[in-house]
Amino acid sequence: MTVRNDIEKAEKKVNIFFKSVLMGIMVFSLAACGNQPQGTGSAVSAAETENPESGPAAADIGDAPDYAKTSCWYQIPEITRDVDTFFIYPTEYLAAEESDPDYAALDNADMRDGVENIDHRFMASVYEDSTNVFIPYYRQASLRVQIDSWRKTGDIRNALKNNTPYADITAALDYYFENCNNGRPFIIASHSQGSGICTLVLENYFKEHADYYERMVAAYVLGFSVTKDELEANPHLKFATGESDTGVIVSWNIEGPRNVEENAPNAVVMPNAISINPLNWRLDDTYAPAGENLGSLVLNEKTGETEIRDIGADAQVVPERGVVVTNADHEPMTGMPDVFGTQSFHNGDYTFYYNNIKDNVAKRIAAYQNK
Repeated sequence: MTVRNDIEKAEKKVNIFFKSVLMGIMVFSLAACGNQPQGTGSAVSAAETENPESGPAAADIGDAPDYAKTSCWYQIPEITRDVDTFFIYPTEYLAAEESDPDYAALDNADMRDGVENIDHRFMASVYEDSTNVFIPYYRQASLRVQIDSWRKTGDIRNALKNNTPYADITAALDYYFENCNNGRPFIIASHSQGSGICTLVLENYFKEHADYYERMVAAYVLGFSVTKDELEANPHLKFATGESDTGVIVSWNIEGPRNVEENAPNAVVMPNAISINPLNWRLDDTYAPAGENLGSLVLNEKTGETEIRDIGADAQVVPERGVVVTNADHEPMTGMPDVFGTQSFHNGDYTFYYNNIKDNVAKRIAAYQNK
């Protein structure tokens, strides 16, 4: 199967499922940030900020974004919480045609649509009960170029580091810390490509900005591997060992039993990966039944609304593979078995354990504030 065929199947699935079902979603506003004092902020819509003078230039991918412009952000929230979340979204730009650019322009319509209708709604929203959620746009690598990088080098991050995605996110972090954070504790969170970038941020950016890193409540790096080798090479990083330790990395990749039995290739599962169980917060293979799941986030296809439901999402760490296995009653990802395996639940890393993540965020924040 060729890379192009894989991508065309993935694009067809995304177009049919998400763009036909997730209709009528409310457009979330942006809020001006600047040097606002904590607890203030006014809503500014994306439409009000998009103009030839202030908006990102689609034609010139070489220009670095100016994150002082609200058009470079999906969301700068009104400050109502004592803790922030900086969220790095996953791949939404597919580049199915060979003539498509390797990296998305900042105003790429498919990417922005995915951030609004999928990534915010099904992932970043889990942090909004406890934190102020910041979501920058960035010029992400296409699915095609990441798969190409993985097949050639064994690591999708070779398409991300020292290239547009990492540079954009570090620029957004610079602006956020200098103008928006105002000294608050923060969570950094991500998925898939976003988590690949996040591992680079943790290893490099926070090594250079130790004063920021001291205020990190936790890093939720879901849908891409954090490895034992990387932790050993970066002693400033610590992986979570329970449900309420702080200043730590929380990470997992979700698979079905068939992927493990077949030792299936999976582009987001690296050698010596480590995962924590999202139900019992253990690193060993202690089984957590679905009864410990506080609720999964699913889409009601009749109404187009999300709802919390029991889908039987249990969890058990497989330490030798570094993943979490589940028997959830849910269809695995399809169309790319040579990239994610025949039973990957990469698209369920957040939604399967949505209420447990929400509960855990609150617990880690409370532990941080009680230090």
